[in-house]
Amino acid sequence: MDEFMKREIILDNYQNPRHFGNPNDNNYVKVNMNSKSCIDEINIYLKLNNNVVEDLMFDGEACAICTSSASIMTDLIIGKTKDEALNIINNYYKMIDEKDYDKDILKEALVYDTIYKQPNRIKCATLSWQGLEKALVGDKDGE
Repeated sequence: MDEFMKREIILDNYQNPRHFGNPNDNNYVKVNMNSKSCIDEINIYLKLNNNVVEDLMFDGEACAICTSSASIMTDLIIGKTKDEALNIINNYYKMIDEKDYDKDILKEALVYDTIYKQPNRIKCATLSWQGLEKALVGDKDGE
């Protein structure tokens, strides 16, 4: 994926975030995540049904990288089983850490395949993913 396309995907997901909002529904697990180094503070809302991610939403105030990453994540994870979602998260972290990963399952999340070159933005690109992981494994205490 070329740099122009990456920028377009990031900008589109920032300006028109998918699955943005608060479901105001007690059937969702809510995890609050915030960054100590910037304005990013988001809530992740996860709804599981028979071990499948039925819905995934987020809200809050965050930079372009954090917002677009959360938006891309929601589209990628909805409809996946809990194990599939955890595998996608694991591969995303491997990509960020410059380790071997399965490119085929990350789809649009590949826009962050060079975020390691900007260490100060890694937290922005991973905050929502960490929140989703906490929601999936039952740890609701954000950083």
